[in-house]
Amino acid sequence: MSTTSTDHRKIELLAPGGDVEAIKAAIVAGANAVYCGLDHFNARNRAANLSFDQLCGVVRLAHQHQCEIFLTLNVVILEQELGELFKLFNKLVNSKIDGIIVQDLGVFDLVEKYFPTLDIHASTQLTTHNEGQIKFLSEIGSSRVNLSRELNLEEIKTLTAVAHERDVLTEVFVHGSLCIAFSGQCYSSSVSVGNSGNRGRCSQACRDEYQPTAAGNRFPLNLKDNPAYFDLPELVDAKVDSLKIEGRIKGGHYVYTVVDSWRKQINKFVESGQLLDDDSNLHKVFNRDFTNSFLKGDLTKSMFIDNPRDHAVHHHIEKSNATSAVQIQQVRNDLHADKNDLGLELKSKVAGLTIDKPVLVFEFSGQANEPLTVIVKRTSENDTHTFTAITEQLLTPFDKSIVDSVVLEKRFKSFNNADYQIERFNFDKLGAGLGLSYKNLTALKKRVAYLLNDSIDIIAPVELPKLTKHAKINEKPTLSILISDENDLHLCDLTDADVYFKLPESFKKGDTRYIKLFLDNPRLIPWFPAVLIGKDYIESVTILEQVKPKRIVTNNTGVAYSAFEMGIEWIAGPLLNTTNSYALRTLKENLNCSGAFISNEINRMQIRNIARPEGFKLLYSIYHPILMMTSRQCFFQQTVGCKKPSIEDGCMLKCEKATTITNMKGISFAVDKQKGGYPSIYNDEQFFNLDAIKDFSPLFDEFFIDLTNIGTGSKVQQDKAQLLKHFEGVLAGVDDAKVELSNLITVSTNAQYIQGL
Repeated sequence: MSTTSTDHRKIELLAPGGDVEAIKAAIVAGANAVYCGLDHFNARNRAANLSFDQLCGVVRLAHQHQCEIFLTLNVVILEQELGELFKLFNKLVNSKIDGIIVQDLGVFDLVEKYFPTLDIHASTQLTTHNEGQIKFLSEIGSSRVNLSRELNLEEIKTLTAVAHERDVLTEVFVHGSLCIAFSGQCYSSSVSVGNSGNRGRCSQACRDEYQPTAAGNRFPLNLKDNPAYFDLPELVDAKVDSLKIEGRIKGGHYVYTVVDSWRKQINKFVESGQLLDDDSNLHKVFNRDFTNSFLKGDLTKSMFIDNPRDHAVHHHIEKSNATSAVQIQQVRNDLHADKNDLGLELKSKVAGLTIDKPVLVFEFSGQANEPLTVIVKRTSENDTHTFTAITEQLLTPFDKSIVDSVVLEKRFKSFNNADYQIERFNFDKLGAGLGLSYKNLTALKKRVAYLLNDSIDIIAPVELPKLTKHAKINEKPTLSILISDENDLHLCDLTDADVYFKLPESFKKGDTRYIKLFLDNPRLIPWFPAVLIGKDYIESVTILEQVKPKRIVTNNTGVAYSAFEMGIEWIAGPLLNTTNSYALRTLKENLNCSGAFISNEINRMQIRNIARPEGFKLLYSIYHPILMMTSRQCFFQQTVGCKKPSIEDGCMLKCEKATTITNMKGISFAVDKQKGGYPSIYNDEQFFNLDAIKDFSPLFDEFFIDLTNIGTGSKVQQDKAQLLKHFEGVLAGVDDAKVELSNLITVSTNAQYIQGL
């Protein structure tokens, strides 16, 4: 790896690898590490991805070139998939993979307990943007974190310092596509077409065409791409450990061009402290034009582009001031020629690279009263090694355990695997009619495996333990409600249900309003949002310190860590994407969590086998607005328009606009902005699911309803007292309560409960 000219730190250039050719391209272009995925369990199902044999091949190839390979397992895991995942881990521990990139909290627990040699990196899907989250991820075993793409350089610098205090590395995306939504908090694809981003099937609704907005835009959610090419000095100053390029669905040509450009930039800065000023090659491959406004903390209208397609040709036409048809065609021809030249350069560099398996030849020898000897020749590209192993026990004239070609081939054929290809067995020097115990044969085979594995012991496979399903805390499920407006406090007088009060995502510095609210109304249980950046996280922690509530619900792992440190009982909110038993165990055992909402993305079949830890509550939301995405950017600039050129500090606290966007199928979505909240988009239907009460009253301790006005946009407000009365009636078995609710909630769906992940 390269070192900076200032403090001799290693700066990793981390490249995408969607297929073998892209990985080869990254290696020859100078990547220090490549991240890639298998056919399962990764967040880029649209990439070509690798078979396990190919993964082992690219690990061998990369290590020959001092490049590391990280495997993406960055999706939520379903209960019925845990066995398959465990089998994969049993293979990965002996694969020499350099790290795994993880989203699901349950994977941390599995790896920590059963596969501690695997190095875990926290995916960007974990929405890491405050110091408490760094501490949370460190606590559960992460060695590095990929920071949220929305952060600015000062925020990155602050979080990196916190990470380094805990021996955690930080990773920042420096090139490629930008999501309009916070990663891990985008459900638009899941809601609209049933393809969840949390399962690697994002259909990119943010790139879709919508009916023209009042501001005249047809692609109002489409951001330009991320280029930090000229921000390298600031990233080095922030002490970021890894510079990550996005693009696992891109091909080898793209990967080579971008990685090569970045390698040259890093080398130039390391050697001279200066930057290259030519980024022209980055404009020759796919891009949507570029914006570094997230890094600069300057969120303007210029971050958007009303076209999700490749901007490369348009850029070169503008740069060349081409106006006539002849000039424009010449620009196209020149760009095509440049791409061909880069392609030929790449082709020549990867020509000698192969992921072919090394070939093994086994030669067995031995006579009576001699040890059984095996000589193994391992041949790969221009390289042959010979290993010799012998048995402790001597061969004897055959008694019961015969040793012949049939027995030995059967025993040693398992070396024809992801790592090796057996060319042949040779038994010419092995005597006939000889015997040896199976115990000694097994020991011989283990010795061969040890030698082939660079004299490192092979880690034996382990079985997935069966978790005990502990009894629920409440014999009968209770109701809980969420409010976010002090005008709704009167609802507390109408019910014995737990009442959660949703805090905003942004606070006025030093504002004691919410501290006073909770102290004056001790029945209210604080509910913390998913995104809390900078001062807003600090203010949230101050609320915990001043109020010292008995219990909270949090969708933010940073607040969860603070509650854990203070000894405050905490429940994992529905936006922590909890889908399996091991995620519950991670939360309980590592951070003393007392309960969790099960994700509303999974269906009844995927819920039914989840096992709760002892003394742990399970909660499920049966009525709420369906969040599609939350953004740090402003949705109103591209929809109804906004006079402000960029988002200001006061926008979060003051703005409460609401509008809709309508897709080309005529379906409208509420664009909602609460005071103190981030701009968000909600489905036109409410989530309404009484089936869960019928199906899972023996499983869930608490069913939850959201009675806030969030996500309703300009819709008519519901009679909350009536809603509360009838939901309580359903739990109590009142005959007509379901009918009354159906009459009140006319636009609703429980599609996710049916389709699942």
